[in-house]
Amino acid sequence: MRNFLSERPTLRGFVIIAGIALIVVALRLEPTLAALFLLARIAFFLAIAFFLFLMWREQRGEIALWPRHAYTGFYGAAILAVVALGVYFWRGASGLDAVAFLVILALCGFSMFRVWRDQHTFS
Repeated sequence: MRNFLSERPTLRGFVIIAGIALIVVALRLEPTLAALFLLARIAFFLAIAFFLFLMWREQRGEIALWPRHAYTGFYGAAILAVVALGVYFWRGASGLDAVAFLVILALCGFSMFRVWRDQHTFS
């Protein structure tokens, strides 16, 4: 049996997942699992915020030299993306709310990319 599962890593993964699910159901650990999921969502949001902060800290001197409209557009898109992520992690999203969330993130990312590219294009 050991050789059978070692040759099939996908099956081994599914067996492990099924075992964990069986333990959660048998011991009635659904509330504990929900609390751990909530903590993981908060930790993921904080990790994203920390990453964005580190990226901003490295580039803030260069961004401060940009024209006012580029500076405002870049930071406005970044703030809107962070607010959208916060609303998503706080309230969740489904249906049209999820579509709107993804559209907002895509537009923020695109506008930040365009401003960044325009400021680094030398013609």
